[in-house]
Amino acid sequence: MEITYNKSLKNLNTFGIDAHATGYIAIHSERELTTILSQYRDTTTFFILSGGSNMLLTQNIDALVLHLCIKGITTDVEEDKNTVLVTANAGENWHDFVQFCIRHNYGGIENLSLIPGYVGSAPIQNIGAYGVELKDTFVKCETIEIASGQKKTFTAEECNFGYRNSIFKNELKNKYIITQITLRLTTRHHQLYTSYGAIENALAAKNISQPSIQEVAEAVIEIRKSKLPDPAKIGNSGSFFKNPIVTIELFNTLQQTYTDIPHYHIDNNTIKIPAGWLIEQCGFKGKKQGNAGVHSKQALVLVNYGDATGKEILTLSTDIKASVLKKFNISLETEVNIF
Repeated sequence: MEITYNKSLKNLNTFGIDAHATGYIAIHSERELTTILSQYRDTTTFFILSGGSNMLLTQNIDALVLHLCIKGITTDVEEDKNTVLVTANAGENWHDFVQFCIRHNYGGIENLSLIPGYVGSAPIQNIGAYGVELKDTFVKCETIEIASGQKKTFTAEECNFGYRNSIFKNELKNKYIITQITLRLTTRHHQLYTSYGAIENALAAKNISQPSIQEVAEAVIEIRKSKLPDPAKIGNSGSFFKNPIVTIELFNTLQQTYTDIPHYHIDNNTIKIPAGWLIEQCGFKGKKQGNAGVHSKQALVLVNYGDATGKEILTLSTDIKASVLKKFNISLETEVNIF
């Protein structure tokens, strides 16, 4: 294990921001992780880096960056033969992990295909797409406490999952490092979630009425590729903002003016409104501010068109939030972590 000093993180974050780390080390095993924590916890600050897909770097990182590259996937078929426990280490690429499960006919996360990032960061964000969230199949995650180096298991209940949220984004932020997760997936009698309009349309276009998990995954991949930019070509972090959940009273007021406002009922008192639609109504879709901009096909995605700094992208996001608040009286929350 060697520490690299003044390490550029440009190729390690999907926004492609050229921030530098005081120190950087790639971690390939749990043993390496505990050794580094023990050796440096009293003399330095740690910054935990996963796939770099849900972050915006607005400054250099004055810390020792621990890049989790721990690989490995194991499975354990349960007694009923209908389900399987699949455990993946933190450094596995999320989409590759989903593809592994589909190849083995393990169902439950096919709707989460093509989400960028590593497995280890998935519980932090409770990643979700097209009607499915990680918490729907989540069993537990294994962690290491930074302060003590002790292992601790968190169940789904203990993770306190919410919409793009978990205990690791709140009271336990920067206190534990997730080393692996375990999901319970189906081996047969898969419960498919295809009612999301875009998936229905994609399957219908191929005359597929009873899709397999592979076909659902292919539909999701097709949709995401048509709407979302590839981080390898245009720097971005996917959805920059959460879809806001508003009161029925506010929604009814807005609907009087915007009769075609898209929405999804959460319960009798709250409604979710697509943030992308709100941003587009404010005129930001396709807009550029220097090298920062809003994607032309999906207003929910902020992009780095060249050598934008994190602060430029943050300024653009602040302008968007102010405009949406003024026009709709809705406060947008960022989905990405800002450093």
